[in-house]
Amino acid sequence: MNFSVTFAKVWAALAFAVGLLGLSGCASNSGYAPAPASVPSVEHRYKVGPLDVLAITVWRNPELSTTVTVRPDGRISMPLIDDVMAAGKNPSEVARELEKGLAKLLRDPSVTVIVSGFQGNYGEQIRIVGEAARPQAVPFRQEMTVLDVMIQAGGLTDYADGNAAVLVRGSEKGKQYSLRLKDLLKRGDISANAPVLPGDIIIVPQSWF
Repeated sequence: MNFSVTFAKVWAALAFAVGLLGLSGCASNSGYAPAPASVPSVEHRYKVGPLDVLAITVWRNPELSTTVTVRPDGRISMPLIDDVMAAGKNPSEVARELEKGLAKLLRDPSVTVIVSGFQGNYGEQIRIVGEAARPQAVPFRQEMTVLDVMIQAGGLTDYADGNAAVLVRGSEKGKQYSLRLKDLLKRGDISANAPVLPGDIIIVPQSWF
């Protein structure tokens, strides 16, 4: 996996999203179709991303067991092994890669990898930009919704035009949907909630009045 290309694509998507803020902020609503109330079921397996923290246990070899942070280039190092690509793989796949490396030095090594400090793979993060209290990227979770994302982002600022928010769906080549975040967060209208998918971007424009 070419992470420099992936990172460039992510920032290109964010630049496009921020550019939409000026356009969508001029109207009382986004003008797009509402975000779908349901999406096809997705069997999501977590993939390790840069800056994730991995607890690596080597059975019967406590001196080799360690906790490492995935580097920005997606690789990790541990005692006896250098530069193993971890990003983009699930924890069990990372464990198998480490076992292959240790097999040159140990007999039948058994490795367990547990993820903590989740950041997630760049392409699967949900991004919230614009007039959110804490714009950020959050790792996707199974059955995640817009409400979950907005809770992590701390809600809306006082200047947000929440009902003009836009959902950009990465899995549908950037198709845009309208969101009613003000109704959802300020008025408790659960019908305004919607599921999110890996790679989605939520854009919250500024209100002009």
